[in-house]
Amino acid sequence: MNSTFYTVTPLYTSSKLKKEQNLNIYYKMECSQPSGSFKIRGMETLCRHHFARGKRSFVASSGGNAGYSLAYVGKQLGVKVKVVVPKTTSVLMIAKIKNLGASVQIVGNVWDEADQYARKVAEETDAVYVSPFDDPLLWKGHASLIDECAQQMPQPDKIIVSVGGGGLLCGIFEGMKRNGWMDTEVITTETMGAASFYKSYHAKKRITLDEIKTVASSLGAKTVAKKSLELASDFKMYPHVMTDEEAVNATRIFYEEYNFTVEAACGAALSVPFFYPELISEIEHVLVVVCGGVNPK
Repeated sequence: MNSTFYTVTPLYTSSKLKKEQNLNIYYKMECSQPSGSFKIRGMETLCRHHFARGKRSFVASSGGNAGYSLAYVGKQLGVKVKVVVPKTTSVLMIAKIKNLGASVQIVGNVWDEADQYARKVAEETDAVYVSPFDDPLLWKGHASLIDECAQQMPQPDKIIVSVGGGGLLCGIFEGMKRNGWMDTEVITTETMGAASFYKSYHAKKRITLDEIKTVASSLGAKTVAKKSLELASDFKMYPHVMTDEEAVNATRIFYEEYNFTVEAACGAALSVPFFYPELISEIEHVLVVVCGGVNPK
Protein backbone atom coordinates (compact mmCIF):
# COMPACT_ATOMS: atom_id res chain seq x y z
CA MET A 1 0.00 0.00 0.00
CA ASN A 2 2.87 2.33 -0.81
CA SER A 3 1.45 3.97 -3.94
CA THR A 4 -0.92 6.88 -3.49
CA PHE A 5 -4.57 6.99 -4.49
CA TYR A 6 -4.29 10.62 -5.57
CA THR A 7 -2.32 11.49 -8.68
CA VAL A 8 0.45 13.96 -9.49
CA THR A 9 -1.62 16.47 -11.45
CA PRO A 10 -0.32 18.38 -14.49
CA LEU A 11 0.55 22.06 -14.58
CA TYR A 12 -0.76 23.86 -17.66
CA THR A 13 0.05 27.32 -18.96
CA SER A 14 -2.83 29.32 -20.40
CA SER A 15 -2.24 30.13 -24.06
CA LYS A 16 -5.53 32.01 -24.09
CA LEU A 17 -4.58 34.45 -21.32
CA LYS A 18 -1.08 34.86 -22.72
CA LYS A 19 -2.44 35.76 -26.15
CA GLU A 20 -5.36 37.94 -25.05
CA GLN A 21 -3.90 39.71 -21.98
CA ASN A 22 -0.19 38.85 -22.03
CA LEU A 23 -0.52 37.18 -18.62
CA ASN A 24 1.64 34.30 -17.41
CA ILE A 25 -0.94 31.99 -15.81
CA TYR A 26 -0.18 28.46 -14.62
CA TYR A 27 -3.06 26.13 -13.79
CA LYS A 28 -2.52 23.34 -11.25
CA MET A 29 -5.09 20.87 -12.55
CA GLU A 30 -6.56 19.32 -9.40
CA CYS A 31 -9.75 18.82 -11.39
CA SER A 32 -8.02 15.78 -12.92
CA GLN A 33 -7.81 13.89 -9.61
CA PRO A 34 -9.70 10.55 -9.47
CA SER A 35 -12.32 12.16 -7.21
CA GLY A 36 -12.38 15.37 -9.24
CA SER A 37 -10.86 17.65 -6.60
CA PHE A 38 -7.83 18.35 -4.42
CA LYS A 39 -9.62 16.94 -1.38
CA ILE A 40 -8.44 13.42 -2.11
CA ARG A 41 -4.92 14.45 -1.01
CA GLY A 42 -5.91 15.29 2.54
CA MET A 43 -8.42 12.48 2.82
CA GLU A 44 -5.82 9.90 1.88
CA THR A 45 -3.33 11.24 4.42
CA LEU A 46 -5.99 11.28 7.15
CA CYS A 47 -7.37 7.82 6.37
CA ARG A 48 -3.98 6.16 6.12
CA HIS A 49 -3.01 7.69 9.48
CA HIS A 50 -6.03 6.24 11.27
CA PHE A 51 -6.02 2.99 9.27
CA ALA A 52 -2.48 2.30 10.50
CA ARG A 53 -3.84 2.65 14.04
CA GLY A 54 -6.58 0.08 13.53
CA LYS A 55 -9.52 2.33 12.65
CA ARG A 56 -11.96 0.92 10.09
CA SER A 57 -14.97 3.25 10.37
CA PHE A 58 -15.14 6.91 9.31
CA VAL A 59 -17.94 9.50 9.57
CA ALA A 60 -17.68 12.77 7.66
CA SER A 61 -19.69 15.93 7.23
CA SER A 62 -19.55 17.36 3.74
CA GLY A 63 -21.23 19.57 1.21
CA GLY A 64 -20.22 16.94 -1.33
CA ASN A 65 -16.62 16.94 -2.53
CA ALA A 66 -14.95 16.03 0.77
CA GLY A 67 -17.37 13.18 1.28
CA TYR A 68 -16.85 11.97 -2.26
CA SER A 69 -13.07 11.97 -1.83
CA LEU A 70 -13.39 10.17 1.51
CA ALA A 71 -15.68 7.58 -0.07
CA TYR A 72 -13.14 7.04 -2.86
CA VAL A 73 -10.24 6.57 -0.44
CA GLY A 74 -12.40 4.45 1.86
CA LYS A 75 -13.23 2.08 -0.97
CA GLN A 76 -9.54 1.63 -1.81
CA LEU A 77 -8.73 0.89 1.83
CA GLY A 78 -11.80 -1.28 2.42
CA VAL A 79 -13.17 0.70 5.36
CA LYS A 80 -16.70 1.76 6.33
CA VAL A 81 -17.63 5.34 5.40
CA LYS A 82 -20.71 7.37 6.34
CA VAL A 83 -21.18 10.87 4.91
CA VAL A 84 -23.61 13.37 6.43
CA VAL A 85 -24.64 16.05 3.94
CA PRO A 86 -26.99 19.07 4.11
CA LYS A 87 -30.12 19.45 1.98
CA THR A 88 -28.19 21.69 -0.43
CA THR A 89 -26.14 18.72 -1.66
CA SER A 90 -27.22 17.63 -5.11
CA VAL A 91 -28.91 14.33 -5.92
CA LEU A 92 -26.09 13.67 -8.37
CA MET A 93 -23.42 14.06 -5.71
CA ILE A 94 -25.27 11.84 -3.25
CA ALA A 95 -25.50 9.15 -5.94
CA LYS A 96 -21.78 9.46 -6.66
CA ILE A 97 -20.92 8.93 -3.00
CA LYS A 98 -23.25 5.94 -2.69
CA ASN A 99 -21.81 4.40 -5.85
CA LEU A 100 -18.48 4.15 -4.03
CA GLY A 101 -20.07 2.07 -1.27
CA ALA A 102 -20.49 4.77 1.38
CA SER A 103 -23.76 5.48 3.17
CA VAL A 104 -25.25 8.96 3.00
CA GLN A 105 -27.56 10.74 5.43
CA ILE A 106 -29.13 14.15 4.78
CA VAL A 107 -29.27 16.39 7.85
CA GLY A 108 -29.85 20.15 8.10
CA ASN A 109 -30.16 23.03 5.69
CA VAL A 110 -26.46 23.98 5.69
CA TRP A 111 -23.15 22.19 6.20
CA ASP A 112 -22.75 23.43 9.79
CA GLU A 113 -25.87 21.54 10.84
CA ALA A 114 -24.75 18.38 9.08
CA ASP A 115 -21.39 18.69 10.83
CA GLN A 116 -22.92 18.79 14.31
CA TYR A 117 -24.77 15.57 13.58
CA ALA A 118 -21.71 13.87 12.08
CA ARG A 119 -19.67 14.61 15.19
CA LYS A 120 -22.40 13.08 17.35
CA VAL A 121 -22.63 9.91 15.24
CA ALA A 122 -18.86 9.46 15.21
CA GLU A 123 -18.70 9.73 18.99
CA GLU A 124 -21.59 7.32 19.53
CA THR A 125 -20.21 4.70 17.13
CA ASP A 126 -16.50 5.08 17.99
CA ALA A 127 -15.78 6.02 14.39
CA VAL A 128 -13.20 8.54 13.18
CA TYR A 129 -14.83 11.94 12.74
CA VAL A 130 -13.64 13.50 9.48
CA SER A 131 -13.88 17.25 9.00
CA PRO A 132 -13.98 18.46 5.39
CA PHE A 133 -11.32 21.09 6.12
CA ASP A 134 -10.31 21.55 9.77
CA ASP A 135 -7.73 18.86 10.56
CA PRO A 136 -3.90 19.03 10.49
CA LEU A 137 -3.81 15.67 8.68
CA LEU A 138 -5.84 17.15 5.83
CA TRP A 139 -3.53 20.14 5.60
CA LYS A 140 -0.49 17.86 5.52
CA GLY A 141 -1.98 16.01 2.56
CA HIS A 142 -3.00 19.16 0.71
CA ALA A 143 0.53 20.55 1.10
CA SER A 144 1.72 17.92 -1.40
CA LEU A 145 0.11 20.08 -4.08
CA ILE A 146 2.77 22.76 -3.56
CA ASP A 147 5.52 20.13 -3.36
CA GLU A 148 4.53 19.07 -6.87
CA CYS A 149 4.37 22.64 -8.14
CA ALA A 150 7.87 23.26 -6.80
CA GLN A 151 9.06 20.46 -9.10
CA GLN A 152 7.00 21.70 -12.06
CA MET A 153 7.72 25.45 -12.09
CA PRO A 154 9.89 28.20 -10.60
CA GLN A 155 8.56 29.96 -7.52
CA PRO A 156 5.51 32.01 -8.61
CA ASP A 157 4.97 35.66 -7.76
CA LYS A 158 1.37 34.98 -6.77
CA ILE A 159 -0.90 32.05 -5.96
CA ILE A 160 -4.65 32.36 -6.47
CA VAL A 161 -6.84 29.97 -4.49
CA SER A 162 -10.51 29.59 -3.60
CA VAL A 163 -11.35 29.43 0.10
CA GLY A 164 -14.28 27.60 1.65
CA GLY A 165 -13.49 26.35 5.14
CA GLY A 166 -9.77 27.03 4.73
CA GLY A 167 -8.39 23.49 4.53
CA LEU A 168 -6.81 23.90 1.11
CA LEU A 169 -5.45 27.28 2.12
CA CYS A 170 -3.80 25.79 5.23
CA GLY A 171 -2.23 23.08 3.11
CA ILE A 172 -0.94 25.62 0.60
CA PHE A 173 0.57 27.71 3.39
CA GLU A 174 2.31 24.65 4.82
CA GLY A 175 3.58 23.66 1.39
CA MET A 176 4.84 27.17 0.72
CA LYS A 177 6.73 27.21 4.01
CA ARG A 178 8.54 23.96 3.44
CA ASN A 179 9.43 24.88 -0.14
CA GLY A 180 10.68 28.35 0.78
CA TRP A 181 7.98 30.26 -1.09
CA MET A 182 7.64 32.87 1.64
CA ASP A 183 7.81 35.85 -0.74
CA THR A 184 4.92 34.64 -2.90
CA GLU A 185 1.72 36.63 -2.45
CA VAL A 186 -1.51 34.70 -1.89
CA ILE A 187 -4.77 35.95 -3.40
CA THR A 188 -7.71 34.23 -1.71
CA THR A 189 -11.01 34.20 -3.55
CA GLU A 190 -14.62 33.81 -2.38
CA THR A 191 -18.02 34.72 -3.70
CA MET A 192 -19.79 37.56 -1.92
CA GLY A 193 -22.36 35.26 -0.35
CA ALA A 194 -19.75 33.03 1.30
CA ALA A 195 -16.94 35.42 2.22
CA SER A 196 -16.13 34.12 5.70
CA PHE A 197 -12.35 34.28 5.23
CA TYR A 198 -12.48 37.73 3.60
CA LYS A 199 -14.49 39.18 6.48
CA SER A 200 -12.45 37.40 9.13
CA TYR A 201 -9.13 38.53 7.66
CA HIS A 202 -10.17 42.17 7.63
CA ALA A 203 -11.71 41.94 11.11
CA LYS A 204 -8.54 40.23 12.40
CA LYS A 205 -10.72 37.61 14.07
CA ARG A 206 -12.98 34.78 12.97
CA ILE A 207 -16.36 35.99 11.76
CA THR A 208 -19.29 33.59 11.55
CA LEU A 209 -21.65 34.40 8.70
CA ASP A 210 -25.37 34.55 9.40
CA GLU A 211 -26.12 32.63 6.24
CA ILE A 212 -24.57 31.20 3.10
CA LYS A 213 -26.06 32.70 -0.04
CA THR A 214 -24.18 31.64 -3.16
CA VAL A 215 -24.38 29.20 -6.05
CA ALA A 216 -20.81 28.21 -5.13
CA SER A 217 -22.11 25.80 -2.49
CA SER A 218 -18.70 24.21 -1.86
CA LEU A 219 -17.53 27.52 -0.39
CA GLY A 220 -20.35 27.35 2.14
CA ALA A 221 -18.65 27.25 5.54
CA LYS A 222 -20.00 29.93 7.87
CA THR A 223 -16.71 29.98 9.81
CA VAL A 224 -13.22 29.29 8.48
CA ALA A 225 -10.61 27.17 10.22
CA LYS A 226 -8.81 29.15 12.90
CA LYS A 227 -5.45 27.94 11.60
CA SER A 228 -6.04 29.56 8.19
CA LEU A 229 -6.02 33.01 9.77
CA GLU A 230 -3.01 32.22 11.94
CA LEU A 231 -0.95 31.04 8.97
CA ALA A 232 -2.11 33.95 6.81
CA SER A 233 -0.27 36.36 9.10
CA ASP A 234 3.03 34.93 7.84
CA PHE A 235 2.38 35.76 4.19
CA LYS A 236 1.61 38.63 1.85
CA MET A 237 -2.14 38.36 1.40
CA TYR A 238 -4.86 39.86 -0.77
CA PRO A 239 -8.34 38.50 0.05
CA HIS A 240 -10.69 39.06 -2.89
CA VAL A 241 -14.40 38.58 -3.51
CA MET A 242 -16.46 38.40 -6.68
CA THR A 243 -20.04 37.81 -7.77
CA ASP A 244 -21.62 34.42 -8.35
CA GLU A 245 -22.03 35.37 -11.99
CA GLU A 246 -18.31 36.01 -12.42
CA ALA A 247 -17.42 32.71 -10.76
CA VAL A 248 -19.83 30.78 -12.98
CA ASN A 249 -18.72 32.57 -16.14
CA ALA A 250 -15.10 31.80 -15.31
CA THR A 251 -15.88 28.07 -15.29
CA ARG A 252 -17.38 28.38 -18.77
CA ILE A 253 -14.35 30.21 -20.15
CA PHE A 254 -12.07 27.62 -18.56
CA TYR A 255 -14.09 24.80 -20.13
CA GLU A 256 -13.70 26.36 -23.56
CA GLU A 257 -9.92 26.19 -23.25
CA TYR A 258 -9.44 22.86 -21.44
CA ASN A 259 -12.69 20.83 -21.73
CA PHE A 260 -12.83 20.39 -17.95
CA THR A 261 -16.01 21.13 -16.03
CA VAL A 262 -15.38 22.57 -12.57
CA GLU A 263 -17.61 24.04 -9.88
CA ALA A 264 -18.41 27.69 -9.32
CA ALA A 265 -16.35 27.40 -6.13
CA CYS A 266 -13.34 26.71 -8.33
CA GLY A 267 -14.50 29.46 -10.67
CA ALA A 268 -13.88 31.97 -7.88
CA ALA A 269 -10.13 31.51 -8.33
CA LEU A 270 -10.36 31.22 -12.10
CA SER A 271 -12.24 34.52 -12.32
CA VAL A 272 -9.31 36.69 -11.22
CA PRO A 273 -7.24 36.70 -14.43
CA PHE A 274 -10.40 36.81 -16.55
CA PHE A 275 -12.26 39.63 -14.79
CA TYR A 276 -9.72 41.26 -12.45
CA PRO A 277 -6.50 41.33 -14.50
CA GLU A 278 -5.49 44.54 -12.73
CA LEU A 279 -4.49 42.31 -9.78
CA ILE A 280 -1.78 40.75 -11.94
CA SER A 281 1.06 42.40 -13.86
CA GLU A 282 2.41 41.15 -17.17
CA ILE A 283 5.82 40.41 -15.67
CA GLU A 284 4.44 38.18 -12.91
CA HIS A 285 4.13 34.41 -13.00
CA VAL A 286 0.89 33.39 -11.34
CA LEU A 287 -0.21 29.97 -10.12
CA VAL A 288 -3.97 29.35 -10.09
CA VAL A 289 -5.11 26.32 -8.12
CA VAL A 290 -7.86 24.64 -10.15
CA CYS A 291 -9.35 22.92 -7.12
CA GLY A 292 -11.99 21.16 -9.21
CA GLY A 293 -15.23 19.84 -7.74
CA VAL A 294 -17.93 17.58 -9.10
CA ASN A 295 -21.05 19.20 -7.67
CA PRO A 296 -23.25 20.48 -10.53
CA LYS A 297 -23.50 23.85 -8.72
